[in-house]
Amino acid sequence: MVKTAKVMVDTLFVFVLFMGCTLFFYYGILWVSDAYSDYHRYDEPEGQAVRVIQPVQGETVLSTMTERLRLFYLNGE
Repeated sequence: MVKTAKVMVDTLFVFVLFMGCTLFFYYGILWVSDAYSDYHRYDEPEGQAVRVIQPVQGETVLSTMTERLRLFYLNGE
């Protein structure tokens, strides 16, 4: 009887610990999500921003797309 009660108390303790950690993680994710909800990733850059891709003059779209695909396969990115 005492052993059964100890097992039940240990099981309840593990369950409460699991629920506590789950709730802590859930509210932590909500807090991070709320912190970044007003973050505008697609705003125009300010200051000394540099354009990453410059359009190439005189090349057709097909050759640039083929070149990009070739570089994609070579670099694996």
